[in-house]
Amino acid sequence: MTEHSEEDKTQEVNELIEQRKKKLKELRDMGLDPYDQDFQAADHAADLIEKYADVDNTKLEETIIPASVAGRVVAYRNFGKASFAHIQDSSDKRIQIYLARDILKDKFPILKKLDIGDIIGVNGRMFKTRTGELTIEVNDFKILAKALRPLPEKWHGLKDVELRYRQRYLDLIVNPEVRTTFASRSKIIKAFRDFFERHGFIEVETPMMHPIPGGAAAKPFKTFHNTLGMELYLRIAPELYLKRLIVGGYERVFEINRNFRNEGISTKHNPEFTMIEFYIAYKDYNFLMSFTEELLCYVAMQAIGTLKFKYGEHDIDLTPPWRRVSFLDSFMDAGLSQENLKDTEAVAGWAKTNGIDIPKGASYAMALDEVFKERIEPKLIQPTFIIDYPVELSPLAKRKKDNPALTDRFELFITAREMANAFSELNDPIDQRGRFNDQLIDRQKGDEEAHVMDEDFLRALEFAMPPTAGEGIGIDRFVMLLTNSQSIRDVILFPQLKPQQ
Repeated sequence: MTEHSEEDKTQEVNELIEQRKKKLKELRDMGLDPYDQDFQAADHAADLIEKYADVDNTKLEETIIPASVAGRVVAYRNFGKASFAHIQDSSDKRIQIYLARDILKDKFPILKKLDIGDIIGVNGRMFKTRTGELTIEVNDFKILAKALRPLPEKWHGLKDVELRYRQRYLDLIVNPEVRTTFASRSKIIKAFRDFFERHGFIEVETPMMHPIPGGAAAKPFKTFHNTLGMELYLRIAPELYLKRLIVGGYERVFEINRNFRNEGISTKHNPEFTMIEFYIAYKDYNFLMSFTEELLCYVAMQAIGTLKFKYGEHDIDLTPPWRRVSFLDSFMDAGLSQENLKDTEAVAGWAKTNGIDIPKGASYAMALDEVFKERIEPKLIQPTFIIDYPVELSPLAKRKKDNPALTDRFELFITAREMANAFSELNDPIDQRGRFNDQLIDRQKGDEEAHVMDEDFLRALEFAMPPTAGEGIGIDRFVMLLTNSQSIRDVILFPQLKPQQ
């Protein structure tokens, strides 16, 4: 069998579009509006199926149960004097409809203008066919929106990943499981919000355009405000604004925020992503670890009803307590010795021997971070807190009392992905200024992700910020986890893509 070329397929689609446009004109010539808006559907397919699927047809016939449904035609079979079709509505269920000439009378010829993909509204009564399928016998119908483009071949199993992401509306039409994923995402975000509100947090909104990029190590997107005549940056994190609110007297704040980072795209990264970031005064990072366990277990139970589930080939168990390992001890777990870790040269030497590229001029902490990403992070499948990071890798975190070279910071990893980043917040304005200065030196050396000096934030700290614990959790990645999605693009409705050629 000869495969059709892309050119042939395009030609075929164009011909179908022209046929549908002709039907559209014919409907209008009949005095009908193919894009009507007046139809009140009283039922959903899922509810009708749940109520009547097990009811005997004799009872359905005797009772005369009315039904009114609106949705997309996903199957259509014409038998001359009668037609059968299936409608799929927002409940994600399909229900069969029966359209007979002797019942519809003058309206029956309109069915010749009907195509798969059209949206229609029907009124009728419930019955079952000889094969026992629950069906609406239609006594009136209306075409509500004529589809000019045909659904793709084998539309019920659209697999072209690029097409699915680029035309998400089509993906949602033909793959009901995709709608289920995004319904789960909505449920997950609601559970986050509910948890914080129950724990006395106030939800706030902070600017998305910043005069100074800050709050994370990331390269920002730039824009320009014409009226103000100034360059602005799309938010890479809301952290520094949320901490200003703690200075201002709020003790518990959270924000579900969109962030933008001008970085690479992968199965774990999208330039535009969603986080929940929260701050709580008079607490530290030890409190946050237990709080995070409680929070994420609550969200999981609300969203999927269990703490044990499959992710890819792995059986994930969120049951607390979760493992806690210090950043430096994690290298021992990976087989490095104290000798391998004694200085930058030793780390770089071990890395080179093991095929890990360390950037030229990297510091000790940066070299360790590269090894961590390559050798340790991929093994962190079950929930694991990596704690006590070096100061250089944590410019906004408080130093450890017993070891000033380290910080009170943790990152949570599940399925080899960072899910959360948290620390006891640095509230010493003098130390913070010194850290910013160190970051400026890194920027001068070419590190585009290093922090810049933020004088207003330092001024806020000089008015005194109470001891505070803060955390950011990647919502997209947590949705991936709970929906068994392998790519971040599967949980973002409209992921960023290269323009089509």
